[in-house]
Formats: sequence, C-alpha cells, structure tokens
Amino acid sequence: MSLNFWDFKNKSVKQGHKFIKMHGLLNDFVVVDARKHKFNPHTSEIIKICDRRKGIGGDQLVIIEPSKNDSYAFIRFFNPDGKEVKACGNATRCLGLFFFLESGMEKLSIQTMAGNLECTRAGKNRVSINMGKIKTKWHEIPLSKNIDTLNLNISSGPLIDPVAVNVGNPHAVFFVDNLDNIDLKKHCSILQKNSIFPEHANIGVAQLIDFKTLRLSVWERPGMLTPACGTGACAAVAAAFRRGLISEKSITKCITVIMPAGNIEIKINKDNTFVMTGPAEFSYTGFLLPSE
Repeated sequence: MSLNFWDFKNKSVKQGHKFIKMHGLLNDFVVVDARKHKFNPHTSEIIKICDRRKGIGGDQLVIIEPSKNDSYAFIRFFNPDGKEVKACGNATRCLGLFFFLESGMEKLSIQTMAGNLECTRAGKNRVSINMGKIKTKWHEIPLSKNIDTLNLNISSGPLIDPVAVNVGNPHAVFFVDNLDNIDLKKHCSILQKNSIFPEHANIGVAQLIDFKTLRLSVWERPGMLTPACGTGACAAVAAAFRRGLISEKSITKCITVIMPAGNIEIKINKDNTFVMTGPAEFSYTGFLLPSE
C-alpha cells in the first residue's frame, strides 16, 4: 500500500478536493464542488469514492461545475459503477438546498445533462424541483425496438406488463396489489437487464393505495434496492396516470409517493411538467485523499 498521501515531515494527511456528504431520504451522495478547481476522476476513483468500505460511500458521486448557460451551476451524476447518468431527483434536491444556502436565493435553475431544472425552496430542508415533461416514446426511453411503451411485453414472476417512461433516465413501472409480497431482488435484477433496455432501466414496483397515494420500491441502476428514488417517484405517478389509475383532477393537486425511507410529493402542472417536493439533508464534510 502506498503512503504517498501522508506527509511524514509534518505528520499530516495531504488534502485533496473537499467533499460534502448529503442525502435525500437516505439516498446519499458525495458532492464535490469543482467550479474553481477541476475534478475529473477516473472510473476507478469514482468506484472507490462510492465504496462504503474502501471509500466514503454513497449511492452517487455528484460533481458541481460552472454553468454552461444562464443556470446557477452545472451538476453531473455518477453511479457507483463509475458510469455517468443524466438525472437524479434526490441529488438535485440536495444540490438545490446547497445552492439556496450558498446564494440566499429562493428560486434558481440547475443545469444537468437532462436539461435545466427549476428549483424552489419549499421550507426548511425541503426543495421543489420542476423535473420537466416525462418522455414516453420508445426511442426516448430508450427501448431497443419500436413497441408500445404503455404495455411492455416483459415479465418476471408476478411482475408483468410494465409502463416505460424516461425522467432523465429510463424507468419501467410495474403495478401490483401488494408490494410486500414481491421478492424485489429476485425479479427486478432480471428485469433491469432485459434486452429491451439497451441502457438497462430502473425498475419500479408500485402499489396504488388510493387516488392520491402510491407505495413504491425501486431497483436502481446499476443494481441495488434504493431507500428512495426521486425520478422513480415521478415515473410511478406518470405511469399511473397513463394507465388511468389516477385522475387528472388528482394529479393537479399532490400525489404522495411512499418509499422505504419516507415520502415525496408529486404534482403535474397544466403544461404536463412534473414537480417533485421532498427533503434534503447535510451529513458531514471532509477531504478526499489526493490522487496518487
């Protein structure tokens, strides 16, 4: 093991980039601000940072960069396998809170690979994000062939006939009568890598409680059950609306999505954009070890 990070003369650890640990409903993130000092980690470094035994540990690494347009900042999301993804609802809420406290603003726009997202402060440690319009065409999700996205002909055990949508990343939502009866790991891990999903997909399993409440669990890319998923909550509400399980009157108010770690509220505006509201929390700060 190399000890190049240790300054033997001064008996101290050399510091790399500062990080902030945040979470939204226990979906946790390592955030690095690279607006002044560039940070371009290799895939192996991202994997190590997100590793809960070898690194800091987190569901994603999030890097803040200078905005490329009129937005407040540009943020990038990296999964624990090192692959970059276009969107993460819970992480965007966390970064919204970060930017609100930094700037003193109550509203601002965040640039992501999925587009500009409008953020509004919704109370102490609560943020609303306009996630934009949900994509439903087969090539937008994307799927490997032109088929009906409202009724995908794939299944595993009790999970059949999902709805496919894109909320900055691909989702397939299955509806069940009782979420507690589903072996999520067994079935979702198979469905996630179905050949119909060239980029794989986040697999949501939803139970309709009433016209304004859903229960949801999400098997998230690259392959894990997450305590909460912001884009997954949007996807579940969109899928329920497309299937006619909830009415247009219901979605103009708020749909509560109950996940293992807590609740997120989803509202659909008249222009068909989805607004997600939920909590964001700071955990701690520290410094990465410098790259060797």
